[in-house]
Amino acid sequence: MQLIGDERLDYLLAEDLTIIQSPTVFAFSLDAVLLARFVQVPIQKGSLVDLCSGNGVIPLLLSTRTKGKIVGVEIQERLYDMAVRSIAHNQLDQQLSMVHEDLKVVTPALGYAKYDVVTCNPPYFLTPSSEEKNLNEHFAIARHEIMCTLEDTIKVSSELLKQGGKAAFVHRPGRLLDIITLMRKYRLEPKRIRFVYPKMGKEANTVLIEGTKDGKVDVKILPPLYVYDDKGEYTKEIKEILYGDSE
Repeated sequence: MQLIGDERLDYLLAEDLTIIQSPTVFAFSLDAVLLARFVQVPIQKGSLVDLCSGNGVIPLLLSTRTKGKIVGVEIQERLYDMAVRSIAHNQLDQQLSMVHEDLKVVTPALGYAKYDVVTCNPPYFLTPSSEEKNLNEHFAIARHEIMCTLEDTIKVSSELLKQGGKAAFVHRPGRLLDIITLMRKYRLEPKRIRFVYPKMGKEANTVLIEGTKDGKVDVKILPPLYVYDDKGEYTKEIKEILYGDSE
């Protein structure tokens, strides 16, 4: 496989996979890995979509948890191309595919109410200043609501899901009320919420939330997830998630 420019090949150790990354485009973060582990997926079959897919990290990670078909949707051509090549390099072409499209208009092509699971690690921040946008367009689009809003991602997730299907998002706790309000607006009833903390004693800086399309009212708050221990090292659970090793 040929790498282009400043690209490198990184390892997803727990899954024994590799992924193409570049320092000049927005690389995946721990948040994406946590979302891929958090969402409930069918093991043997099913249809899944990952919105705002970037370089395809979530589809790659999910491929080790389900035998279902997974489609990633990414608007940035360079990230889409990196995802396609990563999928081919890992010989997962029969299970994973990518669509280079604006998620706001992708539903007719993918199909309404066809999918069992939709995941999304959306941009966290509102529109950037012109200075921020000009520094690095790839970073700006990944971080800020330039090409899509939180409402766009939740609306499209609902459109794609079958009744009873699951949508899962990772975001910042400060947007939690917006997320829940929008999920209910688009018939996604929140069912599972988990807060992620940098370490014990600190405020949560990430929230994972999963909802069921047309589900009944009953939300569960899961145990907290701590990233670092009091020695500044990854906790046992984070080590297991990242490396497949709890030691």
